[in-house]
Amino acid sequence: MRFIDEAHIQISSGAGGNGCRSFRREKFVAFGGPDGGDGGRGGDVVMVASHRKTTLLELRGKTIWRAQRGEHGRGKQQTGAGGESVVITVPVGTRVFDEDTGEILADLTENEQHWIAAKGGAGGRGNLFFKSSTNRAPTKTTTGIPGEERTLRLELMLMADVGLLGFPNAGKSTFISAVSAAKPKVADYPFTTLTPSLGVVKLGLDASFVIADIPGLVEGASDGTGLGHQFLRHVSRTRVLAHLVSLGEHDEGAVHGGSSDELDSLRRYRALRHELERYDSNLAQRPEVIVLTKLDLVDDAVIEEVKATFERETGRSVAVISAPIHEGTDALLKLLWSMIGQAGEE
Repeated sequence: MRFIDEAHIQISSGAGGNGCRSFRREKFVAFGGPDGGDGGRGGDVVMVASHRKTTLLELRGKTIWRAQRGEHGRGKQQTGAGGESVVITVPVGTRVFDEDTGEILADLTENEQHWIAAKGGAGGRGNLFFKSSTNRAPTKTTTGIPGEERTLRLELMLMADVGLLGFPNAGKSTFISAVSAAKPKVADYPFTTLTPSLGVVKLGLDASFVIADIPGLVEGASDGTGLGHQFLRHVSRTRVLAHLVSLGEHDEGAVHGGSSDELDSLRRYRALRHELERYDSNLAQRPEVIVLTKLDLVDDAVIEEVKATFERETGRSVAVISAPIHEGTDALLKLLWSMIGQAGEE
């Protein structure tokens, strides 16, 4: 199934039924009086968040949703039946915007959370309603209230405990496939992952957390370069950030006195941090761990030097792993679990 994280839909609730004008006409019943019933209420358009949904793909195929109108009132004091409501099921983490104004109307962040997107119109009054001591035979009725019509834009923001960040080919997909049952595409070329994916990490009988693999970002992502905005918004929901930075030959040359004065991995880290801060300054304040990947490609001395440089320059926790051989992954998962607990207490 394709991952769809944005959709545009048109919704309209049901109009209320009209009130009925009727008088009782029966043999041997003189002056039966008014007996017109009220119209029924129109159906609502309701959105429900559910963990059973993972994308907005269904809403791409069906863009118009209409609730049923209420029935008109009838004689013999019969009220019209209410219109049937329409229920739209969306993934947890869906935000709803008014397409015309850009206003955020709802943020569905909990399972089974309900939100009435468009209320059905009230039914009109039958002439029975207007009967009084001074007006024994009213002919007045009212029509039902029209339903609401809206054009909505829906955005899905992944709900995860940990968000994996990094430039293309940093090892994010390899890591999430090594520690969870998620199976994103893994290859030795950039931009392998084109859609975000979720993986559940189990640390024991009662300990588990969710990791989101955010596709590789590039410089200029905060300005919309590549698919920057589309992927950066998924980071906003995460409680902890794991910033994956791959080790490589450029770092080895710098450590051994090569021509580069600054580590290539440190430059890439700072560039992506800059994009995060430009997109949302609050993201810069999230708990973060730096993960140096592909340790099997460089010497131990280089690893220690690069790790020490990152700790000195950033003041953050630094982990070193090689996901394919599961080296360092257990220690990293324990660190992430601890950081998630601390983030939840704040």
